[in-house]
Amino acid sequence: MPIYWGLARTGALLEVDLHRAAPDELSRLLVAGDLDIGPITLVEYLRHAEDLLLIPDPAVAADGPVLSVNLVTKSPLDDLPASPRVALASHSRTGVLLGRMLLEDRYGRTPTYTVTAPDLDAALADADAAVLIGDEALRVHHEPRGNHVLDLAAEWRDWTGLPMVFAVWAVRRDYAEAHPGLVKDVHLAFRESVRRSRDEIDEVVAAAARWEPFAPDALAEYFDRLQFGLGDRHLDGLREFASRASRYTGRDPEPVPALPEGGPEFFAALER
Repeated sequence: MPIYWGLARTGALLEVDLHRAAPDELSRLLVAGDLDIGPITLVEYLRHAEDLLLIPDPAVAADGPVLSVNLVTKSPLDDLPASPRVALASHSRTGVLLGRMLLEDRYGRTPTYTVTAPDLDAALADADAAVLIGDEALRVHHEPRGNHVLDLAAEWRDWTGLPMVFAVWAVRRDYAEAHPGLVKDVHLAFRESVRRSRDEIDEVVAAAARWEPFAPDALAEYFDRLQFGLGDRHLDGLREFASRASRYTGRDPEPVPALPEGGPEFFAALER
């Protein structure tokens, strides 16, 4: 909501055909060429970087705890068996892969995985731990119900010293080359939308609390944790994730580019 708040308030991008769908579906449409510009989970961007260009912002990232991407365990992490049963209760490919990397590469476990519904009780019914993402993860953060909650973005920061980037906005390379002006308009509209949401965060929180099962102060804390741009440290974190994830994705991490300094140079490069 902090990303789209300003678009709704100002009517920006009225001439653009906007699509609303779940993150995995938006990623699929962008890769297939059915969308020209859109958000894409980091794992899918890395798999298709040759066809896409990163837009400097927005993005979805955290430099420390994010609250909504968690490993939930029945017992303390140190007491997990060597081969724990882990439920992947999410469709978020980046969050799931982050959980796998931390369990296997940082904590030396060799889990067996099952895919379950995004519900804590269903996920832990036959498992020692579960990767939860989104609303259910945020609920468990506030009400662990006797379980142990490990914030995966905080774990990534402790492991690498870098922010965790979960999703980026990208444009198809052929579309960017043909329509650099429109890509610039979209980029600037989203950047202004995020800026406006920061300025009007009390209104954003009040609006979200009307239909989300969270108190306004919980939403304010959550929105404050999220970061919506790609700075140098975010790009370093993105590259580090690509490098460590390469054995899981089978992709060379080299396609992750540097961004030119600032927006104008980015779009000048497109126009050249």
